[in-house]
This record gives sequence, structure tokens and C-alpha cells, in this order.
Amino acid sequence: MANVRDLKKDINYVLGDIIEAAYVWEYTHTGKDTKKTEAIVDEAIETFDELIAKVNDKTVENKKAHFKQVNAELETKGRALIEKLNNLG
Repeated sequence: MANVRDLKKDINYVLGDIIEAAYVWEYTHTGKDTKKTEAIVDEAIETFDELIAKVNDKTVENKKAHFKQVNAELETKGRALIEKLNNLG
């Protein structure tokens, strides 16, 4: 990982794309209930807030390991949200 700025951009892009995909799904499935997509968007926003707070944590001693852990958490939570989007049907 290059730096903190890139990690913040990755968090923003990944979760922003998931939110955008949820809205596209709502737009293309106008007759369906949107409660599930709203829950996915809310979860993506909560995940964004959590991960940015972890990145901005100044009390961490081993920053490199901490940022790797945040990046791994972004990947796992992002995949889980994408899986939820794929299962909306």
C-alpha cells in the first residue's frame, strides 16, 4: 500500500460503488421493495465511517500492520455487501 491517502480513496471508491450499484438496482427494479437495498446502503455508510475512523486513529503503534488490517477488513466487508446485492433477485 502506498500511503494513507490511497487507502482512504480505496475505501471511498469501493463503498461508493456499492452504494451506486444498490441505487441502480432500485432504479431497474421499480416494482420491488427497496428495504433491502436501503439496508445495504446504510451498512455501506456505517462501514465507511468505521474504516475511516480506524485509518485516522493516531494511537496505533504499528501503522503498517494496522493499515493492512484495515485494507483486509475493507475487502471482506466489501465482498459481503456485494454478495448481498447479488442475492437481491
